[in-house]
Amino acid sequence: MTASATGSYSISVESLDITSASSDEVQAYIKVVDEALSQVTSAAASLGAVQNRIDLQQEFVSKLMDTIDQGVGTLVDADMTEESTRLKALQTQQQLGVQALSIANSSSQAIMQLFQN
Repeated sequence: MTASATGSYSISVESLDITSASSDEVQAYIKVVDEALSQVTSAAASLGAVQNRIDLQQEFVSKLMDTIDQGVGTLVDADMTEESTRLKALQTQQQLGVQALSIANSSSQAIMQLFQN
């Protein structure tokens, strides 16, 4: 323990030994312990605030990733729906073309048969 000119004491909490301390020394020890407790409380509050901010950031990132995944899924679904619709339209056009050619072939064959008879 060391004393300054103003009458305050400087000591670490670990080295406190009050078995042979005077009243002034005990008061100084109490001040040291109070200051240490205050510093620990302040550090704990700071850590709690940092932990809270980290938790909020983790929650934000999690929600952001979910939103991005949903958005990409919606885009893929919309694209697949559009392509499926285009495929059905092309298949319908193909079927109509095949039917038109079938009708044209059967008509020409019927006319040819008329000329042959």
